[in-house]
Amino acid sequence: MKTQGFLGRDWIDAELDYTKEEYDTLIDVALELKRRFLMREPHDHILRGKTLFMIFYNQSLRTRNSFEAGMTQLGGHANYLDPGKIYTPAIKGEEIPYSTERVADVARTLARFGDAISIRIYGEATQWVYGKGNMYVKEFAYWANIPVINMECDMYHPTQALADLITIKEKFGEFKKKKFVMSWAYSGSVEKPLSVPQSCVLAATKMGMDVVLAHPKGFELDPNVIEHCKRFAAINNSSFEISYNMEEAFEGADVVYPKSWGALEYFADPKRGKKVDIPAMKKLFEDNKHWICTAEKMKLAKPSAIYMHCLPADRDMEVTDEVIDGPQSVVFDEAENRLHAHKAIMALIMGGRL
Repeated sequence: MKTQGFLGRDWIDAELDYTKEEYDTLIDVALELKRRFLMREPHDHILRGKTLFMIFYNQSLRTRNSFEAGMTQLGGHANYLDPGKIYTPAIKGEEIPYSTERVADVARTLARFGDAISIRIYGEATQWVYGKGNMYVKEFAYWANIPVINMECDMYHPTQALADLITIKEKFGEFKKKKFVMSWAYSGSVEKPLSVPQSCVLAATKMGMDVVLAHPKGFELDPNVIEHCKRFAAINNSSFEISYNMEEAFEGADVVYPKSWGALEYFADPKRGKKVDIPAMKKLFEDNKHWICTAEKMKLAKPSAIYMHCLPADRDMEVTDEVIDGPQSVVFDEAENRLHAHKAIMALIMGGRL
């Protein structure tokens, strides 16, 4: 497999910045590392002596532990940094004396200590200003001379999308001529970023799947993301469609991925003098409580279809127990593949010896 060209690169807007062929390599590397892990073959030489700094503005279970375990298995070390327990990294204009430290200073300091920086930031940490989390991650990348990994911002979750692709490859062996449905689903919490659905539709169209994005009106994704999906579908001679009917979208699907996300129209927008409008978003959510993945809806998909979710899932809101715990659910295979996806990313961009 060709691994040149990865060393030292950032993993931020990966679905846009990495080619289909590079995704193929990442998937191959991840599956090889998974094989070594399952066969108990030593691979702790790959990143021996290397350090990853992890900055979490938001809580995490799968992302934090898969990166930490992955670095240990590759022979390196992961340092967990809680912004509330350090001088919180902040951009110019948002600094608080003796409470924050400018991102430029944090990035350049950590770059002297280790080999990569990974960041998760969205939601309250960005005052729900769409794109601000992504800007923060890129600010780190601008100042650091080591790779920066996006562990989820308010626009993209590229580490999750890679794990999803690995899972689909394992289950079907290919991406072409497979119908992938990314669907909005109801949740009792409206404070959810657009990162997972946007990364998923970008990754799926990039790999040549026939993609349907389903959601009620009012839950549109970033227009720039939609344009890239159309472009990827045209390049791959595949399809990309938008549906406003969950049942119609599920018909004949190979993969269904019902997941809640917020309404972009009600996010904060300082340029327009707007603050996040939680009550308006809550009403829109409550008007669409019927957007839930049930066993009846799963019957509309192919008998061989799989149910996916990034987790944590809002049970009995986004999905019924019968589906998520049922035979078509691959959510724990998907979660397991987070470990191997992250190991592949780190091994390739941090200069590992495979």
